[in-house]
Amino acid sequence: MTTLKNTLHDSNNGLDYTMVNGYYLPNLTVAAPTEQHPTGRWGRLHKRYLKEHHPIRYNQLLLSGVLGSYLAKLDKQAEEQLALTIRQMQEAEGVTEALKAADQLEWVRRMNSIRNRAEEIIKTELIFV
Repeated sequence: MTTLKNTLHDSNNGLDYTMVNGYYLPNLTVAAPTEQHPTGRWGRLHKRYLKEHHPIRYNQLLLSGVLGSYLAKLDKQAEEQLALTIRQMQEAEGVTEALKAADQLEWVRRMNSIRNRAEEIIKTELIFV
């Protein structure tokens, strides 16, 4: 009886195979991401949304190794858009430093309202799509 080799190399596809319980299985590894990308609030929110509502898209991004950079880019874009939207709403509604000096509670109330509305815009336009 012939003994089979523990490892094989297939020159057609360039893969190495290892014998496991009588079967040759390919030695596959996932490429580690080259950089660690910090993911903020918006990136984590979008990641959870993808996992729950678009699992195929999530798995494609994860397996291709671009999920971290994709989420970091989306997070940065959402932060920039949020700052811009808040600034534009402040100007449109007349929420200024003069109001802050005159009536702090009114300024806080109006800024909280602006921030909440701006966050809802970001969620509907960037995160939950």
